Amino acid sequence: MRVLIADDSVLLREGLARLIPELGHEVVGTVGDGPSLVTAVEALEPDLALVDVRMPPNHRDDGLVAAIEARRRRPGTAVLVLSQYVEESYAAELLADGRGGAGYLLKDRVEDLDTLESAINTVAAGGTVLDPEVVAQLFVQRRTDDPLDRLTAREREVLSWMAEGRSNPAIAELLVVSGGAVEKHIGNIFSKLDLMPSGDDHRRVLAVLAFLRSR
Repeated sequence: MRVLIADDSVLLREGLARLIPELGHEVVGTVGDGPSLVTAVEALEPDLALVDVRMPPNHRDDGLVAAIEARRRRPGTAVLVLSQYVEESYAAELLADGRGGAGYLLKDRVEDLDTLESAINTVAAGGTVLDPEVVAQLFVQRRTDDPLDRLTAREREVLSWMAEGRSNPAIAELLVVSGGAVEKHIGNIFSKLDLMPSGDDHRRVLAVLAFLRSR
């Protein structure tokens, strides 16, 4: 896999540039600001971009904005955003196009190679990944009129694992149930969240978006 790294911290940028080859992937470039990220995605055509949220020129959400613009200019580019803080709105904005191939992790997770590798592989395959801390906070902050109240406790648990990027077999193993049971739960989730089958929409991503917006 061809990976582009975007972070204004030289230390983290160079650290990632050394870690990624250990996972069997090629680093095609590193940049330190939002505009350079967009330019590099167009020029280098990476399979995946690892992007810090807060980068120059404004040191706010410039990395996120640049990542979204890069995906608009080159659809199919997977993006894994790294942030120092839990911010659900960043995750929701990143996933808003409903196409998948996007993830949001806290920077602390980068220290765990297994977690980083799993997130990279899931996002590159078109899936979605949310940091467990984001998932946990969303459940704590849910409103009383939340659409997720239509779900059973087990269905909410399945949705939380979906949000973290787990595959159906992985969820089945975690819950110690059959793959068919997981498929049934996911079908119920789609139905209760009014996510009807469509050739244009990725229902798994839309379910995660519904989860993000239910606060």
